[in-house]
Amino acid sequence: MSSVSSNSSRISKRFAELRASSELGIVAYITAGDPTLNATLKFVLALADARADVIELGVPFSDPLADGPTIQRASERALKSGTTLAGVIDLVRRIRQSSQIPLVLFSYYNPILQMGLEKFAFAAASAGADGVLATDLTPEESEDYRRILTAHHLDTIFLGAPTSTDERLAKIADCSSGFLYLISRTGVTGAKDALPDDLPALLRRARRVTQLPIAVGFGISLPGHVSVLGGLVDAAVVGSALVSEVEKAKSVDGAATALAERVRSLKDAARHGLSRREVTP
Repeated sequence: MSSVSSNSSRISKRFAELRASSELGIVAYITAGDPTLNATLKFVLALADARADVIELGVPFSDPLADGPTIQRASERALKSGTTLAGVIDLVRRIRQSSQIPLVLFSYYNPILQMGLEKFAFAAASAGADGVLATDLTPEESEDYRRILTAHHLDTIFLGAPTSTDERLAKIADCSSGFLYLISRTGVTGAKDALPDDLPALLRRARRVTQLPIAVGFGISLPGHVSVLGGLVDAAVVGSALVSEVEKAKSVDGAATALAERVRSLKDAARHGLSRREVTP
């Protein structure tokens, strides 16, 4: 098992509460700074009010390789509005004045490296962030990153994929704390109509190698997806579907309302879906 201890983190506490009530969590991703950081503050508070369980704040990046067109466009809008990693960390501080919802900084590794690991970890932890997911950082290259973030009590979340071998999943899980993020399909992010057929097999493989809560993302957008996942995983990650609501909305207030409605419908599906059960190997 991982030597990382994060029992006291907001993320671990939230997942423990979900498990105790047999409820599927909703992890809501939005791109910070799209269209502005002030708007994002409003969006996060609306999502928290709608009972999202964890918020992932996407740090916009100029070359977002893992992201589909919806999140790429959001990144471009956020960069145009002047959003930086430092600005997103300051946004975390502002969110903490009103909400204790668990917050994950979702970034490519380059902006973190540019800021400096120690400076980044100190700033993120001081602002009130709970965890970090560096999408393009591999476990093999993450030793310094994990050591420094763990020293600042930040969860280090890594991505597992359908292409990951059992050995690879075990390695990823061992480097992770807070939760293990599984990608439901290969390719880029984006809302899809149906979940992949091989997803239950991936979840069984992941359960064999970790006790961590498991969250599944990439392609989850509909209440029906959440109902299906209710018995299989601890949380569903919803990203492109939310970013799309921001893009479509005519105003910041309209976007905040649409985001809240979308998450409420997913949480309702999570509550009325299957009660949580372990996936047997």
